[in-house]
Amino acid sequence: MFRYFPTNYVWNLSVDLAIEMGARIGEIEQMCAPLQEASRQPDAEGVRAFRDTWAKMADKLCSLAQEDQAKGRLLSAGEKYNRAAIYYMTCERLQGHGAAGREALYRTFLNTFAKGLELSGDNCERVEIAYGDSHLSALYVRAEGVQGPAPILVQVNGLDSTKELKYRVGLPTWLAKRGVSSLVVDQPGTGEALRLQGLVARFDSEHWASRVVDWLQTRAEIDPQRIGMEGVSLGGYYCPRAVAFEPRFACGVVWGANHDWRDVQKRRLEKEGNFPVPHYWEHVSWVWGAKDIDQFMSLAENVHLDGILDRIKVPFLVTHGEKDSQIPLKWAQRTYEQLVNSPKRELKVFTEREGGVQHSSFDNSINAGHYIADWVAEVLGGSTARSQG
Repeated sequence: MFRYFPTNYVWNLSVDLAIEMGARIGEIEQMCAPLQEASRQPDAEGVRAFRDTWAKMADKLCSLAQEDQAKGRLLSAGEKYNRAAIYYMTCERLQGHGAAGREALYRTFLNTFAKGLELSGDNCERVEIAYGDSHLSALYVRAEGVQGPAPILVQVNGLDSTKELKYRVGLPTWLAKRGVSSLVVDQPGTGEALRLQGLVARFDSEHWASRVVDWLQTRAEIDPQRIGMEGVSLGGYYCPRAVAFEPRFACGVVWGANHDWRDVQKRRLEKEGNFPVPHYWEHVSWVWGAKDIDQFMSLAENVHLDGILDRIKVPFLVTHGEKDSQIPLKWAQRTYEQLVNSPKRELKVFTEREGGVQHSSFDNSINAGHYIADWVAEVLGGSTARSQG
């Protein structure tokens, strides 16, 4: 794990995620060098300083991108918007719920991300999926080189990630090269669903996952028999739960298991393990629509997989970093052990040899991500090698 701030796990996590998404180390240095003292300050004071420096870099990149656009250099402009979006995203993620200017910063991020996609010509489009009186937003990446309906992997967030973060880390691109499409969703409690529509998390993830499958089954270019699901971090709970109760999923993958999140919360109350974001208890209460910690802890009692996984009768891959400092490895082993009716279950623990040993491989995602992409391609009928000839 790259540790720019020796005493601040949350900030190091944010920097590492930014690097995994495509941040440049020279820009990381410019943004972080003035922040050593701020990294040791209380959350509210420290994250304001973090936001100021990271948003300033993003603003500069947007200005440079505009200069490129004026000269018709649209690919260069797109690359700068892409990095600016990473920096806006990173500092927005650290702000507390209700922090002044947070929603405006998030909207700036969304607009900048969209500009980057458009000018870069990325194989990625934003789509909306009907959900009650509202909708779920998602990023749709099409399989490359596929004749006829393609397999697809639905990918869902953890507690504090967004669809754009998951897209930039790279799994949708790696899958596309293997002939598998991707739909990366901001499910209730995350991303646009939470920030702009007030859709809070729910333990019965099949409720929204089934609406996603309904939408996919209307797409002629998608094979309805080859729809898989992957979840990262807290998605390591959402995904198995959804696959267990939604029989139309053809496989499941967790990138960082999360078998008993209720127990994780109890340990965190006792100061065990690392928090993923500042203002943690305020953040989880916002995500779950709880008025206080007591109500949140009551809701968290439902967030576990015991007594559920024997319903899964499709291939399932459980992955975990051997040095995960947020979720103990024992929970990955528990998930694997309870997949008793999966015809092809696998537990893959990422070690120092291949990298990705930290939580959901945020310290080094590429080898772990390629392992997942290969497994999914093999299970859903994609390809793990380029055709010869």
